Amino acid sequence: MTVVADIRRMLLRELATFRREIELFPDDDTLWRTVPGVANSAGNLALHIAGNLRHFVGAVLGGTGYVRERDAEFGTREGSRASVVQVLAAAEAEVSKTLDTLDDAALAKPYTSGPKDVEVTGQRWLIHLAVHAGFHLGQAGYLRRILTADSTTADAVSVKVLNEP
Repeated sequence: MTVVADIRRMLLRELATFRREIELFPDDDTLWRTVPGVANSAGNLALHIAGNLRHFVGAVLGGTGYVRERDAEFGTREGSRASVVQVLAAAEAEVSKTLDTLDDAALAKPYTSGPKDVEVTGQRWLIHLAVHAGFHLGQAGYLRRILTADSTTADAVSVKVLNEP
């Protein structure tokens, strides 16, 4: 197993779990609600992670041509759960396809398309993206539980995928 394969597995796990989390919302309106002290809805967090990965992995590393609309990730205030799931599925497909084409040697090179003043390897940047996705997935899960009083799990941080070939 290579480092790039492990990172691919973790990113795909987070995206698949994010899809399940969105599907657990009881209706489309609740997906866009927040509570006092929370700026972003679960819908916004899902759009943000999808846009982030489609840009930094798909467009930058995979040349997909995806053009990120970061303001829309946080500015959208309505839409269906199904449409958000589709956006996450598109990110999954782009991450999977792109990381299937890379090897560990490619990840050892500097990643020069990140934020200014951040000089890291592709490997470290991809690990950062996986942690970032997991962070926002956790926020979305807790927000759903708070809004709905439903403690059903989306099976986040599942270790089952660690044993898959």
